[in-house]
Amino acid sequence: MREMKERPSPLWLAGIAAALALTSPLRGQEPPAAAAVPLAPPAPATRPDGQAAETLGYGIEANDRMTVPVSIGRHGPYNFIVDTGSERTIISRELASRLELGPGRTAVVHSMTEVSRIPTVVVPGLRIGQRTMGDIHAPALLRSNLGAAGMLGVDALQRQRIVFDFERQEMTIMPARRNEQRWPEGEIVITARSRFGRLMLIDASVDGQRVYVIVDTGAQITVGNLALRRALERRRRLGPTAPVELMSVTGGRFTAEYSMARQIRIGTADIRNLPVAFADVHPFRQLQLIDRPALLLGMDALQLFDRVSVDFANRRVRLLTPDSSLNATNTQLASAAAIGRAN
Repeated sequence: MREMKERPSPLWLAGIAAALALTSPLRGQEPPAAAAVPLAPPAPATRPDGQAAETLGYGIEANDRMTVPVSIGRHGPYNFIVDTGSERTIISRELASRLELGPGRTAVVHSMTEVSRIPTVVVPGLRIGQRTMGDIHAPALLRSNLGAAGMLGVDALQRQRIVFDFERQEMTIMPARRNEQRWPEGEIVITARSRFGRLMLIDASVDGQRVYVIVDTGAQITVGNLALRRALERRRRLGPTAPVELMSVTGGRFTAEYSMARQIRIGTADIRNLPVAFADVHPFRQLQLIDRPALLLGMDALQLFDRVSVDFANRRVRLLTPDSSLNATNTQLASAAAIGRAN
């Protein structure tokens, strides 16, 4: 969305790192401890104009979200969470203060819980690998709410194709106009719709109920709206629920409920036994999906695939299941993921 000086456009931080603290976990579903993964140095680009594919090592935060090394001017690198659900790049208030970044325009921030006017800072020369972006007006929020030094939003990646290789723990960035890399036979290719700048998948269902799906790498867990919850309840497919407290990037809190989805189908891939939190969080309102069953697909689901490619320019999502090399086209993915922290 465009920003105007006198009347800043709304900034939805759907899923941009809302912390989820379990108040009553489902029996037998304690969250596993996340392993620390060292960051690999970025591979050099083959061309200085940023048109070549470039592979970066990524890390995993304690909240299971993916981070990549980002430099700001001559400083860094700092670990920023990669968030395909955010239209804007965010920086922690503490890092902005340490770097003495100058003030930018005030932004209206629509978080999970509230609407706030948040000061921005001007981030000069933000660099990801060999790619450098000019001045970015980034909202500055508390690190304790973000869960990292910052978040890398669609504004930094919108003309790129992003490939997450969970098996190799790498992220590849390339211009969307480049030819796609060949994957093993059996990959799943889904054509998405663009909805207010987000990629929305329509070939999806939860326990037989059709849903709209937004791919959100900034969310640790998967979140469904109340329209989906009601639809599952009418079909008698809603399992036992338990309360969970959500905290937004601005520090607001509210209680949701979560349950176990027995089957989430994305294209022809099945994800089994995945916890889903149910709440009408603000992203569903921003995307006008309050009255339609919808799902924010978080990292707990995405990391079950070997690879995930998100192409905003061409509106395509590619999925490589662990069985794709065996020519499987309908793969069941067993999920041991538990609720922890969401977008």
